[in-house]
Amino acid sequence: MRAFRAKLCVFVAAIVASLAQRALAQTYPTEDITFRVGFAAGGVADVIARTVGEKLGKRLGRAVMVENRGGASGSLAAKSVSDAAPDGYTILTATTSLAVSETVTRNKGFSVDDLRAVAIVALCPVILAIHPSNPVKDLQEFIENGKAKSFTYGSAGVGTSPHIGAEYFFRQVTKVKAVHVPFTGGVPAVQSAIGNHVDAIVLTLPTVVAPITHGLLRGIGLASSTRNSAVPNVPTYGEMGFPNAASGSWVGFFAPAKTPEAIITKLNGEINAIMKESAVQQSLKTIGFDVMIKTQAEASDYFQSEVANWGRMARVIGYPSD
Repeated sequence: MRAFRAKLCVFVAAIVASLAQRALAQTYPTEDITFRVGFAAGGVADVIARTVGEKLGKRLGRAVMVENRGGASGSLAAKSVSDAAPDGYTILTATTSLAVSETVTRNKGFSVDDLRAVAIVALCPVILAIHPSNPVKDLQEFIENGKAKSFTYGSAGVGTSPHIGAEYFFRQVTKVKAVHVPFTGGVPAVQSAIGNHVDAIVLTLPTVVAPITHGLLRGIGLASSTRNSAVPNVPTYGEMGFPNAASGSWVGFFAPAKTPEAIITKLNGEINAIMKESAVQQSLKTIGFDVMIKTQAEASDYFQSEVANWGRMARVIGYPSD
C-alpha cells in the first residue's frame, strides 16, 4: 500500500509540475525582455539581436530591448547573464566566441554550464581579404608567398574565433609564417586593410561584404564548404586546395541555466518562427549569413560540439600560452 501511495504521489507531482509549466508558458512574458549583446552596436551579434528582438516583441506583446555590453570578447555580457535571475527576461546574444572563451579565457567568472542555449540562428563564414593593389591572384599564391616570407594579418582581436581559426589554418594546415595583428574589433581591422597597413585580414564575412562590393578590398578565400551569395566571386578554401578548413561564426541566444523549461521552449519556438520568415532570411543572406533552424535540444548539442571543437583547435596551436 505504501509503495502504491508513493507511486501515486510521484504521478500527481509530475502532473502538477506539467500543468505549472504549461501555465508558465501561457503567461510568459509579463514584462519587457532584454537581449544583452556582448559586442558593440553594428556588429554581427547586434544585427541579429535587433532583427529578432523587434519581431519577437511584436509576437509576444512586450518590448524587447537590446543592450550592448562589450568587453573581453563577449565574456562580460555572458557573465552578467549567467548571474541574472533565471526568469526569461535577460537573454544573452552571443557568437562563437562564447564557445572559444571556455578554453582560452581564464578567470572569466563563469562557465558555459551556467548558461543554456535557447536558439542558435545564423552562421557566417570567415573570409580572408587583401588590398586590391596586392598582386597575388588567389589564395594559393598568397599562401605560397607566405612560405617564403612572413606576412601580417589583422583580426577583430586576440582570442576571437577568426583569430583562433586563422592561427590553426596558417600554422597547422598551410605551414606559413603569419604575424597576427589584433584590433579592437572588425571595423578597425577593415580600415587598416583598406589603408594597406596589414597584408590581409581574417574576419567574419558580414563585416567585409561592403568593402569587397565597393572594391576597397579583395576577397581571396572563404572558409566555407560552399560559396556565399553575398560575395559570389570569392572561392572557398576547398576550391583553392585546402579542403576541410571551414571556419565561421554563429549567433545564438542563451539564458541562465536554471531558466524554466517552459520559457526556454517558448522562446525557441518564437525565435525559430521569426527565422523562418522569408524576409528575414533574405535580409541576412544579403550580408553573408545562412539561417539556422534548430530545436532547443539541437541547439544545445551543437553548442557543446562547438565548445569541444574550438577547444581542440586552441590547444593544438598552444593558445593561450602558459
